[in-house]
Amino acid sequence: MAKEKQENELETGIHTEASVDVAVEKKEKNMVSKNTQTLKASQLIKEFENEQLKKEFPEIYVGDTVKVGVKITEGNKERVQPYEGVVIAKRHGGINQTITVRRIFQGIGVERVFMLHSPQVASLKVERRGKVRRAKLFYLRDRVGKATRVKQRFDR
Repeated sequence: MAKEKQENELETGIHTEASVDVAVEKKEKNMVSKNTQTLKASQLIKEFENEQLKKEFPEIYVGDTVKVGVKITEGNKERVQPYEGVVIAKRHGGINQTITVRRIFQGIGVERVFMLHSPQVASLKVERRGKVRRAKLFYLRDRVGKATRVKQRFDR
């Protein structure tokens, strides 16, 4: 009788160990599938962002004078309005890349930030290259008149 009890206990122990192993394997499979889903989600986001990037932009540097064609919607009409000024800052990278363009309008300095890969930016053309030694040209805000000029660069 004692032998039968020991054999029953061994059999139930084997069954419980097997069921624990099965449960652990199921949990591991669930964790692996969740990890692959997150990887797939991040890959999907990267692929989508790469599709949205515009390919035909020229090289833009801080100090350049650029002409940005901005799409303006008035009612059901759409037109492109040029905005010309000096690039005083570049920020971010990839799909979030922005430039800050400064120009003087009716004696007042106006700055505008453009997301380069936005659908609102129809075109971008470099009018002239600027020779500067800074990454950000915020000091131009304090200058007036001819002091705001940037030397031209001919080697790019």
